[in-house]
Amino acid sequence: MPASEGSPDSSSSSRKSSKKPKYSRFSQQELPAYKPILTPQWVITVFVFIGIVFIPVGLASLSAANQVEEISERYDDKCGPQTNNTCERKITVKKKMKNPIYVYYQLDKFYQNHRRYVKSRNDLQLRQTSRGREQAGCDPISNTANPIVPCGLIAWSLFNDTYKFSVKDKDINVDKKDIAWKSDKDYKFGSQVYPKNFQKGEGGIGGGKLNESLPLSEQEDLIVWMRTAALPTFRKLYGKITVDLEVNDVVTVKIQNNYNTYKYGGQKLLVLSTTSWMGGKNHFLGRAYLTLGAISLFIAGCFIVLYIIKPRPLGDPAYLSWNRYPGGGI
Repeated sequence: MPASEGSPDSSSSSRKSSKKPKYSRFSQQELPAYKPILTPQWVITVFVFIGIVFIPVGLASLSAANQVEEISERYDDKCGPQTNNTCERKITVKKKMKNPIYVYYQLDKFYQNHRRYVKSRNDLQLRQTSRGREQAGCDPISNTANPIVPCGLIAWSLFNDTYKFSVKDKDINVDKKDIAWKSDKDYKFGSQVYPKNFQKGEGGIGGGKLNESLPLSEQEDLIVWMRTAALPTFRKLYGKITVDLEVNDVVTVKIQNNYNTYKYGGQKLLVLSTTSWMGGKNHFLGRAYLTLGAISLFIAGCFIVLYIIKPRPLGDPAYLSWNRYPGGGI
């Protein structure tokens, strides 16, 4: 007599059937797959293609980098081994520099990527007015009783050297607008958040000061500085010169030497640079493309020589070990 639906036999059989895995082409590895056979012709073609593509790209990158004119001047050793003093440097332009000319400051041996330094900030406080009292993560530059905005070591150590340029006794204006990333201004720094008690703490003044009448989204020097660098030697944008500099022009730079790099043996440089379609002066990318392209062509050449000198039919069973060594040796 067959078991009814509610009988113990039917429930046990259903439990047994439920343990069976559900059929799937994926779990059974029955999905279609592309399995290329790397014949010598295909391998040689791939390496030749990489070489043909990479070498022209590398030459174009090097050509673009060579079109960039750059002047770099170290001044911390010439302005004297103390801070808060003014010095004057003269820079001679050797090749014409078309505007816009970007003004950078460069610091050496400054580890902005240090873990405690990078974490010493409060991003919510930078974006929202209501978060002004939040000082979490800002130690040792924080004060919950009298909140500091912006708090943290990164903001506290803001770079504060200044530069004034002139050519033939005519002042050159440095445009400091739009030197920060638009995404940082729009989303990371609030348009209603204003500096408060900044550089007024008991721990002393670390670096530059901020205009208390401007919101953080308009304090672009701060925004540029707060985007921390990954390496101990880095450049940050100070501003843009919007006039051309001709050959043999002597640029007089009046430097207010405020930032203290002498305590840790760092260096400060002033950099004037033009740009190309590839950006600033950087030969690494072009050299990397040229190197990879040359290596690919060299490997392709070696494969061609081996294929010509000692060709081997694809899938020849004579090369199997049991056919090469009938006696059982391997």
